[in-house]
Amino acid sequence: MISQLSEHTTALHQLSAQELHASYAAKDISPVDVAESVIKRVQEREPVLNAMYQFDPEDVLSQARESEQRWASGTALGPLDGVPATVKENIARKGIPMPSGTALSNPKVPTQNAPITDRILEAGGILVGSTTMPDWGMLSSGVSSLHGISRSAWNPGWTTGGSSAGAGSAAAAGYGPLHVGTDIGGSIRLPGGWQGLATLKPSAGLIPLDVPYIGRAAGPMGRTVDDIALFMSVLGQPDIRDYSARAYPAMQWQSKLGSVRGMRIGLQLEANAGAAVDPEIRSAVQSVAETFAQDGARVEELPPFIDQGMLDQLDRFWRTRSWADFRELSESEQAKVLDYIVRWCEGGAKFDGADTIRNFGAIDQMQKATIAATAGYDLIISPVSPMAAFPAEQPMPVVDPDATMGHIAFTVPYNMSGQPAATVNCGFTSEGKPIGVQLAGAVGTDDDVLRAASWYEAARPDSAKPQWSNLD
Repeated sequence: MISQLSEHTTALHQLSAQELHASYAAKDISPVDVAESVIKRVQEREPVLNAMYQFDPEDVLSQARESEQRWASGTALGPLDGVPATVKENIARKGIPMPSGTALSNPKVPTQNAPITDRILEAGGILVGSTTMPDWGMLSSGVSSLHGISRSAWNPGWTTGGSSAGAGSAAAAGYGPLHVGTDIGGSIRLPGGWQGLATLKPSAGLIPLDVPYIGRAAGPMGRTVDDIALFMSVLGQPDIRDYSARAYPAMQWQSKLGSVRGMRIGLQLEANAGAAVDPEIRSAVQSVAETFAQDGARVEELPPFIDQGMLDQLDRFWRTRSWADFRELSESEQAKVLDYIVRWCEGGAKFDGADTIRNFGAIDQMQKATIAATAGYDLIISPVSPMAAFPAEQPMPVVDPDATMGHIAFTVPYNMSGQPAATVNCGFTSEGKPIGVQLAGAVGTDDDVLRAASWYEAARPDSAKPQWSNLD
């Protein structure tokens, strides 16, 4: 089908999920028009961004034609029918290998979809493909032994953030409006913060996983809060395959806040662990709190609630866990893993069983401290990361693989506590790098957190709003 809006065809990849749904319903455009625009966009940007691991244009067009037929016959499957989406490469798609960013031979080939993949397809979403990640998802960048370097849509010299590296660039570059990442210490929110995105690391178990473990979550990434809220209405449905899932009451994903008057907000500007907060980031986050206060919210300073010891022990536990996987590989396979990851996980070899149990205990300590410190607040405002985007070629903000992950002190506590945490862009550095603010809440208040994020998104000054058209 040839678009009836040919003069706007080049901008179709920029439309939000809600705009696409309305346009399909009005028969102004077709899912095929949009798929063609997204395919063109991917083909234009991929030689530089390297955000896609798996991308099959013919399959994308086939899905779009099926959606077009549903809309024509009045049998559309819902608000995501015909809306382009991607998933991170570690989210199972039947028959698509899952290398998890490594160049290892014979990656797992799943025999069934992950719950996330099923929910997207059941809702009629068009899967554009799978996005890249660094080795084992243990880097906060787009550096991979398999994919090479994925790059920021804002500037190819800047990191994507990670480990949902390709997802972040795909969202920022306009590879459709909806993207799914995964997060165990900040892997959704870091690329979100460094690429100007709206994201949500949801409450533990709200989005079902087929491979759950402590702290791990999957969540939506996009250009607007409204889009990720819409996406949550599809993704946040129970699935028996996630044996760790909790029962949550129905959430009101599409409702709005008229005012934040009376909200009690904790403002955390120091983490008491990790790297020091860059002054430009501190100032931008303080401005977010002032915006809430000007509308009548009660903003109080929230003192740090974790310490460096907790962060060190958690890092050591992760190293030991990855070392256990690495040492099972043959010598030839070990040589294929990224050198930085090898050096990092080798640090886990020196901890015996007792050490590992003690290091694992940091998870409970962090969970207890985070829930206790944030109780009684409707919202916690903090930086996403203490620093802005670093060079794309660096695996981590700190180049020393023996150093603890000092950039996750604001994000990782909410993985361990299971609390929801969203990001919204709140400004830019003097170099033009996006600055993200993190908005967190109590377990099970994901819709409340997104309402607050949407309110801020609308209230923020123009200087804090990403101009997505400038990325074209």
